[in-house]
Amino acid sequence: MPAQPAGNVNSSVNELNSLADILVSFGVLDQKKAEEVKLTEIQQGTSQEELLKKLNIVSEEDLVKAKAKLYNIDYFSLDTFPVSPEAMATLSQEVAEKFKVFPVSIDKKLGQIVIAMADPMNLTAIEFIEQKTGLRVKANISSLSKIEDLISTKYSTSLSKEVTSALKDVSTDKDRIKTLNGSKTGFIREEKIAEIVSHILEFAVRARASDVHIEPEEKSTRVRYRIDGILQEKLTIPKELHDALISRIKILGGMNISEKRIPQDGRFNFKGADEDVDLRVSSLPTTWGEKIVMRLLKKTGGVPDLPELGLRGQGLKTLEEAILRPHGIILICGPTGSGKTTTLYSIISKINTAKVNIVTLEDPIEYKIQGVNQVQVNPAAGLTFASGLKSFLRQDPNIILVGEIRDQETADLAVQASLTGHLVFSTLHTNDASGALPRLLDMGAEPYLLASSMTAIAAQRVVRKIHEGCKESYQPDPKVIEEIKATLGNLWPEGKQILFYRGKGCQECGNSGYYGRVGIFEALPVTEKISKLILSRSAASDIEKQAREEGMISLKQDGYLKVLEGATTIEEILRVAQE
Repeated sequence: MPAQPAGNVNSSVNELNSLADILVSFGVLDQKKAEEVKLTEIQQGTSQEELLKKLNIVSEEDLVKAKAKLYNIDYFSLDTFPVSPEAMATLSQEVAEKFKVFPVSIDKKLGQIVIAMADPMNLTAIEFIEQKTGLRVKANISSLSKIEDLISTKYSTSLSKEVTSALKDVSTDKDRIKTLNGSKTGFIREEKIAEIVSHILEFAVRARASDVHIEPEEKSTRVRYRIDGILQEKLTIPKELHDALISRIKILGGMNISEKRIPQDGRFNFKGADEDVDLRVSSLPTTWGEKIVMRLLKKTGGVPDLPELGLRGQGLKTLEEAILRPHGIILICGPTGSGKTTTLYSIISKINTAKVNIVTLEDPIEYKIQGVNQVQVNPAAGLTFASGLKSFLRQDPNIILVGEIRDQETADLAVQASLTGHLVFSTLHTNDASGALPRLLDMGAEPYLLASSMTAIAAQRVVRKIHEGCKESYQPDPKVIEEIKATLGNLWPEGKQILFYRGKGCQECGNSGYYGRVGIFEALPVTEKISKLILSRSAASDIEKQAREEGMISLKQDGYLKVLEGATTIEEILRVAQE
């Protein structure tokens, strides 16, 4: 028997299980107010839902969750779900606007479309959608404001709109696939798949994504974008198109489309509307099919300088002094994705003149720098960091950049190169600057050679910047202020009014409150006292203590200073720099 319409449902619901009672159980409405609402309902004959809306004493989202529990219907949060162009292609914007519904997903095998509805008791709407689509409706309840917002933004968002229109042409062929000798892509027109790939890449460029993930799942394929260092799911594509989509990308990347059992790498260029990008492609066989990850490397825009990256004050002074020396080793440390390569490129660009010979050995070459001899590592051909470094010394270099120190041989060669009058730059996967020295000693580097060759070590992370368009100030918990004060010590600005900021979230920043990224750094100069600690094989903690006594600002301190400047949030610093 169908449930009653929302307007008069409360009269037939047990008093112990009314909207007001459920909201009390959620802890969002106090018992006294609930009793007043129930009494007013009896006196005036107005439903509890209308009264609660009128009084505005609970949020719309809490009210929707309570209704879901009352009617025993699934609640669906529309905040983070990915767009399904196939579902949107099935249900037009006009129908969605007329009945205040939004298509969430579609399952052709089950013959079902999942719809988010403000009023899931609207049987007329459900019947109309079932007749229009030929699919059974599974209704979930969601807030009206979120549904209206999604209808206005998602139907007009170019990514979903363009992929939806491409899918409309494909979907008619999809039903006839079975008749084509078992081929999965026979009737899917190649130009439509190419169109979908172009839209996925166009959106990546517009959204400032650094990576695109195309991942097969059991019933669909999801597309995720890494924007400002965080993965965001933006799109789901029908499972039937997965193989054709992967084949198209593999053809572009010059990869073997018939080999699906082993990982492959490729590369291609993409000319977007605004700029050209290089794409580094990696395929990986998974349970449900091949997964593709594409790294976007911008050709335009140039390399940012050190202050633009976020280096300032004592840290900037330490690095600038170190790179002016004619020889020595400068290391940049941090985990994968912390911006080490960008910092190295920034340094190389700063010292790149016609008077010096710069050679780099990278895996892979991410950006091409004019006037620099860049070499790609090729282990299959015998060109490793160690063998390449040996050859470099016969190339009369002034400055050598080695992508990464991975083993004792590379470490020893880097030390020898610096001692014979070369300036050597490299990276190391350690969490902080002081940890780099014991790591090199563990690799087998000689302490007396290391003490005389090391010039400076920097460690870094990247944090998301607050979006200026929706920035607001707020007062944090006093405990948080005490923790920041304790960490900063004498760096805390006494006597100044301190304001903390965050992003409210808007359409331009994808409701994240963040836009762009900035680095946080610690720079450790290898002074005489630190050289003595290297010679005695001291622990990382002792080296860090000495560096702090000599004025080094730690990663967390630099992060908190950027919080006080209003560049980022406390949450971001704790996310990347919490020990």
